[in-house]
Amino acid sequence: MPDAPAGAPALNETMLAMDVVDTIRHADRLVERELAGDQRQARLRERLREIYRSQGIDVPDRVLDQGIAALEEKRFAYMRSGEGWRRRLATLWATRARWRRPVLAALGVTILFWGAWHVTVTMPRQREAAAVTRELTEELPRALRAEHDRVLAGTQEAAPRADAARLLAEGEAAARAGNLAEARARRTALADLAVRLSTAYSVRIVNRPREPSAIWRVPAANPRARNYYLIVEAVDRDGRTVTVPVTSEEDGSTARVSRWGLRVPEAEFERVRRDKLADGILDQPVIGQKRAGTLETAWTVQTAGGAILSW
Repeated sequence: MPDAPAGAPALNETMLAMDVVDTIRHADRLVERELAGDQRQARLRERLREIYRSQGIDVPDRVLDQGIAALEEKRFAYMRSGEGWRRRLATLWATRARWRRPVLAALGVTILFWGAWHVTVTMPRQREAAAVTRELTEELPRALRAEHDRVLAGTQEAAPRADAARLLAEGEAAARAGNLAEARARRTALADLAVRLSTAYSVRIVNRPREPSAIWRVPAANPRARNYYLIVEAVDRDGRTVTVPVTSEEDGSTARVSRWGLRVPEAEFERVRRDKLADGILDQPVIGQKRAGTLETAWTVQTAGGAILSW
């Protein structure tokens, strides 16, 4: 065998240096203790010499120095390569038998959950949003304009025509702003105005057995006073009752009713009371006419304009 190149350590010395490194590496306490001071290499060299002498091995100082230097330089240590994406991909592929089943199961559950959520939540929300958009941009503006035109076609009076124009402008502005509730409310108000204008009826005093035709009430605000009311109802030309919006002066509530109490002066109350007591029949039961195309009722008796809804 040819001699080793000059300056290169012999193979047996290299192997011995590797053994020194291995000895140090497996003696953790020794490394921690001997490498703690300033003269760590000298103390470590002496300790290693004692270890090898106890085993009957004579290790030259240069070999010990090579082992200590190799340990510090991590020359014989295994250095793990970097965590590149190729290595991670290879690791995943090599361990696929361990993670494939739970991952596929989790993926299946996720797909099922997403599908159920999409069908039961996302799609209905999308349809609802599309319906709201269509109503705001197409249906409500068209309905507002149609109800406005119905009002104009049903009356020549300035007040309801002005109300219709205001409601139309407010409804269209609400629709442009995306305020669905306000736009719908204006459409409903326009439709109600058109119905009120088109409705014609007579207002007559109720004149049936065991039903009052007139009453009086003591107002809560003034216990020494009395308010007088005629009990009236709205009927069409065929004698059928119709419902009309009436606002109570007692609590401010409004309701559509066919019968209500109309507030009148005491003199009118007494006239009706005496007329009914005379023979049980009212000679002039009709006291008002509401014609189509108008909102107000034309009264044939004096009335304070107030009303009540219960008695």
